[in-house]
Amino acid sequence: MSPGTKVMASNIATRVEWLQRFGGTDLEDLCVATETAIVDGNGFGWLKPPPRDILESYWRGVLLVPERELVAARLDGTIVGSGQLVRPAANNEAQAPVATLTTFFIAPLARGHGLARSMLMAIVTRAGERGFESLELTVRETQTAAIALYESCGFTRWATKRKYAKVNGAWVTGFYYARDIEPMRTVQPELRAAAAR
Repeated sequence: MSPGTKVMASNIATRVEWLQRFGGTDLEDLCVATETAIVDGNGFGWLKPPPRDILESYWRGVLLVPERELVAARLDGTIVGSGQLVRPAANNEAQAPVATLTTFFIAPLARGHGLARSMLMAIVTRAGERGFESLELTVRETQTAAIALYESCGFTRWATKRKYAKVNGAWVTGFYYARDIEPMRTVQPELRAAAAR
């Protein structure tokens, strides 16, 4: 499904879109979704929800960083998940063809509608449009649904780190994944360079 496409399933509208700014209740919705994901153990680093002002500042900051693009999943118009496509710093010429996927999650109550897969494929597509040749991500071994999704979408585990994250006083193993991407040939080199800035 292409980004911005609406799908009706059991009278529930789903949508995946790239955010340039927050409108209406978007920031509130994203914070609520983030908090529920953190409580569920999928907090992309947070172990418990931070104070709301910290969370709001974090998400506002994401939209200000030129190297980051934020994709959001909506269920009946409400943001219920997100992911970020992160470009390497401009001074990192050696890794210029490699993008990173981070903060990828769907709130627990919004799962089962295909939003995670749609969002992941939107990120893969955008990475190709930006001229990237590889997309990398990391995930805790406890996030089995995410691992199954990544593997079913062509990501390959290339490394394991035993002491990846410490959760509730115990070390959790982390996995490193990558997927090769065919850069879109229609994107001119000067546009790729501009997108990387």
